[in-house]
Amino acid sequence: MAEHGPDTPTRVPGRISTGVPGLDEVLCGGLTPDRLYLLEGTPGTGKTTLSLQFLLDGAARGERGLYVTLSETEDELRSAAVSHGWALDGIEIYELVNELGLDPDSEQSILHPSEIELGETVKDVIARVDDLKPIRVVFDSLSELRLLAQNPLRYRRQILALKQFFAKRACTVLMLDDRTSEAGDVQLHSIAHGVISLEQSPREFGSERRRLRIIKMRGIKFRGGYHDFVLDTGGLRVFPRLIAAEHHARFDPAATSTGSAELDLLLGGGLVPGTNTLLLGPSGVGKTTTAVRCMLAALERGEAATYFLFDEGLTTVLARSAMLGMDLAPHIEAGRLTITQIDPAELAPGEFSTLVRHAVEERRSTFVAIDSLNAYLHAMPGEQFLILQMHELLNYLNQQGVTTLLVLGQHGVIGNVQTDIDLSYLSDGILLFRYFEAKGEVRTAVSMVKSRVNAHERTIRELKLTAEGLRVGAALSDFEAVLTGLPSYRGEVAMLPGSTRPAGAV
Repeated sequence: MAEHGPDTPTRVPGRISTGVPGLDEVLCGGLTPDRLYLLEGTPGTGKTTLSLQFLLDGAARGERGLYVTLSETEDELRSAAVSHGWALDGIEIYELVNELGLDPDSEQSILHPSEIELGETVKDVIARVDDLKPIRVVFDSLSELRLLAQNPLRYRRQILALKQFFAKRACTVLMLDDRTSEAGDVQLHSIAHGVISLEQSPREFGSERRRLRIIKMRGIKFRGGYHDFVLDTGGLRVFPRLIAAEHHARFDPAATSTGSAELDLLLGGGLVPGTNTLLLGPSGVGKTTTAVRCMLAALERGEAATYFLFDEGLTTVLARSAMLGMDLAPHIEAGRLTITQIDPAELAPGEFSTLVRHAVEERRSTFVAIDSLNAYLHAMPGEQFLILQMHELLNYLNQQGVTTLLVLGQHGVIGNVQTDIDLSYLSDGILLFRYFEAKGEVRTAVSMVKSRVNAHERTIRELKLTAEGLRVGAALSDFEAVLTGLPSYRGEVAMLPGSTRPAGAV
């Protein structure tokens, strides 16, 4: 298993932390000190909150911080901090421009002191920096500075002068920009040592999605692409994009029992650590119950397990499992089992990957079930992203030696059934469930149609849910066309007695 959790700060010599969980991992260790960085994003993306976290992290390490504001008052900043439960002790807040400072007739210029005398306001800032000698500085925001400059040339000279001024005083600076300039204006990107871009996009239902991208970072390696993040009470939390190739662990690939001897035979010996199995079938056919039975066998062996529940309520799953002779409560109380109920309307895709990493790396779960992928699909922005996300997630779980079960519901009941998306090629094994009619009753058939690791049975067996648990019958060798739902009977194979199952079994 990995030695560090996904939010564990990675301290690299010569770097400073951003104070934002997950962002240091995206930056492969943090920011290079004594440099000027651009933090850009439209209003509401979280720039101010991230900046306060940056300064608070420095204050916790004994580093002086200065927040120079042109856009918000000190009262507004302190109120925002209180809403997150923060106290800005040790952080100096300086309002650079008052209500008169933005007068268009005021020809303020911010240039290096050796070149020209600065306006009184900028002199005060320089004096404050020289007196305080801050290690970390936030300059909020460049939009007002652009207004003061009144033309692009003066604006660029002002930024260059500020960069030189702060660099000579060993300050690490975040300059905030709300992207109110003309579209495509990237002149600040060439000046800044690094550029962090924040984005948010609304959805027709559910909370907005926020994501972050490192556009540029000189001299250091960083994780490219988009990384989801959330803005909540307590600040920003970034969920680094999962790269499966970076995570490997040693494990024993010997097959383990599902708790049912007949199901083990069907699977070719049981479930193999480091593989994922797709449980595929229509609603109510027994996929969840089968997943719970396999997970319970792992728990009884002393393994830790995590069950991600998208569709049903926790109370319903626990009650039905107990009714079928599979009591999960003792394992939850013992800390071996964690059932996490997920709201897909509020979930960011990267957040789910981080939850899985926490389960594996911190709780040491060796068995993970995702029920179901249908709800997970709706949490994703598109089919292409689902495939890429699942590819990385399943590779990660396999390389960590985790036994993974994926539940995927299909449309339809008997006859032609369909799925929202084809994930069969990503799965190491596929356990197929089907309803079929026999002697005037609706019964359930189960078969292993794919396995990359075991020489599995090619037969079709009957599955039955009883008060004693899950039962798997003999091979339905005397039936033809079972998977169509309307088979023909051509022999003497005995069916499992008592077809009635407990109410509510799924």
